[in-house]
Amino acid sequence: MQSTSRVIATDIDTVWSVLADGWLYPLFVVGASRMREVDDSWPEPGSRLHHSVGSWPALINDHTTVLAAEPPSRLRLRARAWPSGEAEVEFLLEPEGTGTHVELREDVVAGPATLIPAVARHPLLGWRNTETLRRLAYVAERRGTR
Repeated sequence: MQSTSRVIATDIDTVWSVLADGWLYPLFVVGASRMREVDDSWPEPGSRLHHSVGSWPALINDHTTVLAAEPPSRLRLRARAWPSGEAEVEFLLEPEGTGTHVELREDVVAGPATLIPAVARHPLLGWRNTETLRRLAYVAERRGTR
């Protein structure tokens, strides 16, 4: 799995509250363009986000499923973006001083993208996830100032 991390300048409960609000995912997940529906039980295991990826008019409708949730420290997801494939994504949170250390792990687990060697896909995932964590920090830090 590719791993990217960042310290977000707000408490762990505030960061978790952003992850626990499925309607916010297009604000911080690179590639997610819109949310179509969020299961009422999100982020309980088995619940789903129904999202679209890409840019209009080439949008792909798919979903992401919660595999495991341990509030406020761990959220493991299976994200679908067919025809590219599927990825397992994990957010790990732990307090660090007055902030929160967030580690984002991701790798492709199904579909044509698995044909790309890890040595080639991991730098791309790292670039994408660095920006995802930057955006997550913007949302969480702003929420934490209220």
